[in-house]
Amino acid sequence: MAQKNSCHKVNITSINSSGFGVCRIDGVVCFVQGAVTGDELEIKIIKSKKNYNIGRIEKIITPSQKRTENDCPVFKKCGGCVYRHVKYEDELEIKETIVRDAFTRIGHFENINLKSIIAPESTLRYRNKAQYPVKNENGRIRAGFFAARTHEIIPCEDCLLQPEIFSDITKEICLFADENKITAYDEKTNKGFLRHIYLRIAEKTGEIMLTLVVTGNNLKKSDELVNRLTEKFPQIKSIVLNINAEKTNVILGEECINLYGNGYITDILCDTKIKISPLSFYQVNRRQAEKLYEKAREYMGDTEGKIVMDLYCGTGTIGLCTAKDADKLIGVEIIEQAVNDAKENAELNSRKNTEFICGDAEKAAEILKEKNVKPDIIVVDPPRKGLTPNLIETINSFGAEKVVYVSCDPATLARDCEIFASYGFCIEEATPVDLFPRTAHVETVVSLVKLPPDDVINIELDLTKLDISINDGKTTYDQIKAYVLKKYGLKVSSLYISQIKRKHGLEVSESYNKSKKDNQHIPQCPKDKEDAITDALKYFKMI
Repeated sequence: MAQKNSCHKVNITSINSSGFGVCRIDGVVCFVQGAVTGDELEIKIIKSKKNYNIGRIEKIITPSQKRTENDCPVFKKCGGCVYRHVKYEDELEIKETIVRDAFTRIGHFENINLKSIIAPESTLRYRNKAQYPVKNENGRIRAGFFAARTHEIIPCEDCLLQPEIFSDITKEICLFADENKITAYDEKTNKGFLRHIYLRIAEKTGEIMLTLVVTGNNLKKSDELVNRLTEKFPQIKSIVLNINAEKTNVILGEECINLYGNGYITDILCDTKIKISPLSFYQVNRRQAEKLYEKAREYMGDTEGKIVMDLYCGTGTIGLCTAKDADKLIGVEIIEQAVNDAKENAELNSRKNTEFICGDAEKAAEILKEKNVKPDIIVVDPPRKGLTPNLIETINSFGAEKVVYVSCDPATLARDCEIFASYGFCIEEATPVDLFPRTAHVETVVSLVKLPPDDVINIELDLTKLDISINDGKTTYDQIKAYVLKKYGLKVSSLYISQIKRKHGLEVSESYNKSKKDNQHIPQCPKDKEDAITDALKYFKMI
């Protein structure tokens, strides 16, 4: 076991989703920030735990061919970008591997049809939104970004992911605040006025919205600030005060006061006009969002004459952009302001075949089911925590022919897809999309198709041609499924197989069928399928 402060010569064998290089010392994994696959390094152990170590680079002995020069002065402090020291083609490979590994390790899918990741035309200046926390420093207000895993503000003159004009506007606001003795909010003392400078730009129209997150509703010389900013930056079409006086880490409060403009800006996404207000969700990379939605539209197939349900619809962007020919679009979103925006966006685009409901996705879906709504296609774009098992069960009960799942977290996506598989859905195709170059995040869109029972039972399979007479410890889930299907005419999921293997004391990778919440409902293997799987385990001499 490597001791703290000890030095070691190591070879980096991989890089994880947090941008840490991975190596092993005496068989124990060690994570090294700033390391790249293929690096030969001298490192110092700065944290030593029972199951892992964390090392710091002391010297790069032989740099990896995948390494590139970092072009950001605050890269190591900020934490927003984790792959800026890696060549971009290798970053794409890392992200594609992360998605594939999640489906294999967490979802237990052995042969997924995963397409190549969709890359952007540029990795620079792609973000249309920035939220700058501010602080008092030597009698002046400074803006920047929170350092990784802290609330320490790292001043940053110009972020390479943001439009240059954001930096110019931010500097002007800080200058105005200093001139008028407007104080920055201090979360430790809960005192001060200005908390965040929040900027959004509608890339297609060029319109900019400025939101100042403050603790009160009376901004000193607000008219002077409005005139000063709009004269210097005519692209600014809306200036808003957002009131957040709570002692909280949440950036935005619920109340907005318009100082200038209509309180929103308008962008065009997939030939669809979209209103964006301070509280609206809108993808931060418009050009890549178009590619993401185009892939989702491809996976949805022909929507003409069909009912499309869009759960977690936000301001309606996915549904409005992808289901233009649908007989009806039903959107569900829990944030009231977003629902109002979705309704306005539908009206803005003359879409009369829409209905947007404010409510929790799980509860709203159950109500729609009780009303006998029968969607043909269901689209889901949940937050990082993914779907609940109850919601997946409700989605299955609608009997929709297809589910299109847009995800920002490969782990919860793979977990949920395994549950979908237990209901007879199969992954037709999946495609990662790099919406956030140089950061740890990756989006994925998946086409899930419900297989009719006849399509499953009537598969012709000759077990005599499979070399499965002797279990060599490498029997696959697909072989077990094939055996059960042929002998019993039953389709079983990887989730069910894992449950029965665990029941018989066999080793199973950690997965979602071990619930972390007391009240969480996990689909349990029915008795007939349990008996069939048990027979298969005996056949393969696993028990």
